[in-house]
Amino acid sequence: MDINRKALEMFLPESTLEWFDIKDCSKEERNIKIILEEKNNPPVMEDIRNKKITSKGFYDITITDFPARGRKTLLTFRRRRWQVEGQKELLKRNIKLCFPGTQLDKEFADFLKDKDRNVPHVAKEYRRYV
Repeated sequence: MDINRKALEMFLPESTLEWFDIKDCSKEERNIKIILEEKNNPPVMEDIRNKKITSKGFYDITITDFPARGRKTLLTFRRRRWQVEGQKELLKRNIKLCFPGTQLDKEFADFLKDKDRNVPHVAKEYRRYV
């Protein structure tokens, strides 16, 4: 694994690079943006094992992660969909990217709430970057 990828992996949500490749990143005045594209590895299921599976494009999900260097961090996940021969429904991998009901990384959402589920002073500090 190259050193740049290894370094970036430390800052991304756990197991991100198992399912996604890094496609682009940029630093703007207020944001750091990282674009990750799902690998073309369709889920393996017994009932579709011998059928042709074709990638049918992407849909994007952007979530907010921990701020870095005084900038809001935006992770855009380009999620892949596949068409299974003879089926109408598109197939997608079930990867949990954000905390339910938010567009925040799960670890980041947990960080912004204390044990009583109240927003602590840290969240107020974070809002300066939003």
